[in-house]
Amino acid sequence: MIDTGKAFCAANNQFMNGIRDLAQYSSKDVLVENSLMKFSETLQEMTNYHTILFDQTQRSIKAQLQTFVKEDIRKFKDAKKQFEKVSEEKENALVKNAQVQRNKQHEVEEATNILTATRKCFRHIALDYVLQMNVLQSKRRSEILKSMLSFMYAHLTFFHQGYDLFSELGPYMKDLGAQLDRLAVDAAKEKRDMEQKHSTIQQKDFSSDDTKLEYNVDAANGIVMEGYLFKRASNAFKTWNRKKPDHIRRWFSIQNNQLVYQKKFKDNPTVVVEDLRLCTVKHCEDIERRFCFEVVSPTKSCMLQADSEKLRQAWIKAVQTSIATAYREKGDESEKQEKKCFPSAGSLEPGSESKEKLLKGESALQRVQCIAGNASCCDCGLADPRWASINLGITLCIECSGIHRSLGVHFSKVRSLTLDTWEPELLKLMCELGNDVINRIYEAKVEKMGVKKPQSSSQRQEKEAYIRAKYVERKFVARHLASVSLPEDGASAVPQHQEEKRHSSSERSPQADKHGATSPKEGEKQEASVLCDSKQLPPGLQLYRAAYKKNLPDMAEALAHGAEVNWVNIAENKSTPLIQAVLGGSLVTCEFLLQNGANVNHRDVKGRGPLHHATVLGHTGQVCLFLKRGANQHATDEEGKDPLSIAVEAANADIVTLLRLAKMNEEMRESEGLCGQPGDEIYQDIFRDFSQMASNNPEKLNRFQQSDSQKS
Repeated sequence: MIDTGKAFCAANNQFMNGIRDLAQYSSKDVLVENSLMKFSETLQEMTNYHTILFDQTQRSIKAQLQTFVKEDIRKFKDAKKQFEKVSEEKENALVKNAQVQRNKQHEVEEATNILTATRKCFRHIALDYVLQMNVLQSKRRSEILKSMLSFMYAHLTFFHQGYDLFSELGPYMKDLGAQLDRLAVDAAKEKRDMEQKHSTIQQKDFSSDDTKLEYNVDAANGIVMEGYLFKRASNAFKTWNRKKPDHIRRWFSIQNNQLVYQKKFKDNPTVVVEDLRLCTVKHCEDIERRFCFEVVSPTKSCMLQADSEKLRQAWIKAVQTSIATAYREKGDESEKQEKKCFPSAGSLEPGSESKEKLLKGESALQRVQCIAGNASCCDCGLADPRWASINLGITLCIECSGIHRSLGVHFSKVRSLTLDTWEPELLKLMCELGNDVINRIYEAKVEKMGVKKPQSSSQRQEKEAYIRAKYVERKFVARHLASVSLPEDGASAVPQHQEEKRHSSSERSPQADKHGATSPKEGEKQEASVLCDSKQLPPGLQLYRAAYKKNLPDMAEALAHGAEVNWVNIAENKSTPLIQAVLGGSLVTCEFLLQNGANVNHRDVKGRGPLHHATVLGHTGQVCLFLKRGANQHATDEEGKDPLSIAVEAANADIVTLLRLAKMNEEMRESEGLCGQPGDEIYQDIFRDFSQMASNNPEKLNRFQQSDSQKS
């Protein structure tokens, strides 16, 4: 019984391991994973109790009875042997005494003496034998009952432990049963919906039913895009047709700056292109098949065919974007190796000493977690968060980051603090905000409303509901009535006579006056002249003013109150917050607005966009940033001047170089199909050098040449 019980416990342990493995395979289903883990832990405890029961059985029955058999019964058997021996001797003495002849007197006396001694010894041994039998019978009774009583107490303890264990599990099992009932109802409803869809699917037109078209360069698994493509043979015949179609249709993916494919799901990927930075991609219209494109490297080319024109365009765009990302990441790695300490991210602002210290010699995780409140998740409080929302400026745990991803990039853009590369201006943005700042804005009414903030141990559904209410519905943001009312078209609240006075008395720097752009000094006078005593401004105007003042917390508050990131101030030449950030001279403010969806190509009433204003003011770091974000460098203002002509007139050699290189790179892309051609790497290196200088030594970029009057 004991041996079989131990085998039973061993089999139970294997079963528990199987349940835990099943729970790990169900990690994406929180309900299944948690339930299986809880059940496996409970059953494991029961197996442990079983093991204890069999150990107690070993001690209470087997060990005690074996002692009884080996010691007490052995003594009884020895006494029995002695009794039998003496009995035999007595019989012999009787026989001998009976055989002695009457006339042999000395033999008679000897036989009589032996018989008497033997009888005396026999009685003594017989009494000892009877004593051993009585002792054995008494001890047998006590030993057996004692062993069985101990065994029954062991069973009693075992069942009490099981009862207590399942009493604690009972409420959870009851709740799970209720959830299963709801799941059954939901499953029945889903089944009806699917049956209805099946009944109507025959009516659908599948001529344009393409698979996944989007790509994501910031995907958590590192796969930018994946899907099936037809691949032309790379042999000398360049054939498409094979005996089996699946010989040429492969599962392609773009990952780790490489183009790879797999024949089967479990096969190791075959690398088609080892480094996308050395490649080009182009449409192929001169072959017999449709929807074809070619990826060309210095050593080979690969002809591929998509299932539709939309898919072909998506793949080409994904390859082009991956090439551009590969260049940027290579530049970031070189920058980290070259710099001994991390510089300030603002191209024209020194920043406080404490924030500068945060940006030196530490990893992105260490720098960001030094900010107040960032050492724990912004939404659930879990310690040591490793993810961040770059447009909100907060740190997140891995579970909350997944929920933020599901909100969409227009609400939250998630990036890893340990796996992704970080641009200087993005790190400075994170250090300007932080969990404490954002929670004071987005959780202002949590206590007042009596809402319980989820903890790290809360269910995912509870966290998701809270995060959606916090960032999407903004239920906890403190609403306030603006003391200055604005027209719906976004006009300024400043009275007309003060507007005229402000423009008539404004001062211009030599460079700004030459091209008609507002200088930072003039912007300060404009800000001082605005007539509004209350701090409670309309969200759009609050964002507009805070962008000039480089005040990221105020900007975040304005966006939380519903400010339009591209709000237009009609009374001030249709200027936007992004243009005000340029006039304020802050690179990190521009980055914050762009991360929150600001239009880099919006132009004011004079036809000038952010790139125009940055060029006029000589803000090289901002010029780099806008070019990276896709600013239109060919746009002209009302005087017919594009940024390059303005930079040439201003004699700013750095910006002229940047714009010319950007223009050359754009022309090369248009002619070849993507960046990555000879000379393009040189452009990337120079562009990266300017970006690093804008962060490290912004004063070196203020190199306007003297005007003719100054020279004379």
